[in-house]
Amino acid sequence: MTNANCHSLQFEQCDYSNKLIDKLLALNNQTQNKVDIQEVKKSIYYARKYHGEQKRESGELYYSHPIEVAYMLAEYIALGNMHFYRTDMFVTSILHDTIEDTHLNFHDINTVFGFKVANQVQDLTRVKAEGKISSAEMVKSLSLQGKYDVLLIKLFDRLHNIRTIGAKSPEKAMKIVQETMQTFLLLSAYFEAPIIEDELYQLCLKKCPEVFDEFKLGLLKDDNKRFLFYPDMKNVIPQT
Repeated sequence: MTNANCHSLQFEQCDYSNKLIDKLLALNNQTQNKVDIQEVKKSIYYARKYHGEQKRESGELYYSHPIEVAYMLAEYIALGNMHFYRTDMFVTSILHDTIEDTHLNFHDINTVFGFKVANQVQDLTRVKAEGKISSAEMVKSLSLQGKYDVLLIKLFDRLHNIRTIGAKSPEKAMKIVQETMQTFLLLSAYFEAPIIEDELYQLCLKKCPEVFDEFKLGLLKDDNKRFLFYPDMKNVIPQT
């Protein structure tokens, strides 16, 4: 594993990191509870190092995805959700796929970033002791455990994946769309994020309109039924 102290010497800027850091610097100017920019840069360094030359199906280098997820989180926070504005949230977002998809492990992350981040990254890893679980199963498990912060990161992970779903095969895209409608639309409603909810809705409809004959999306647009799948979530909206 790379020495944890060398990241500042080897950190390389890119368009993705520049956009995120600029956003965080702007938010830091608006609050006394500032995010540690150096810690965020360190997480970007580790994400780039361990994801390496991995590529998404769209052809982009994989490390761009978690940085974009962190940027989406920053945009959501900028709308007034400052109770989520913490260094560990952004570091976790940037590292969220490392345990599942790279050689970086829980022990390494714990050593460099601390237990809280390591535990949150582990929570976002679909490979469990009992085998690989679906994202829907992960969402339900995290909701039952009351891990709302991690659920928010998972929501932006799905939003970015849906935005770039065009590179997926039709079969895989349909599976993702079905799961998004059944789980992640509810999750966006839970976080009272109508802009995200509407974007997910529109992207799913555009990609796989035929799915709507099988799943009655109208249930999700009804405030009395949008917690149909996760009734426990209705009364545990995080407080500011």
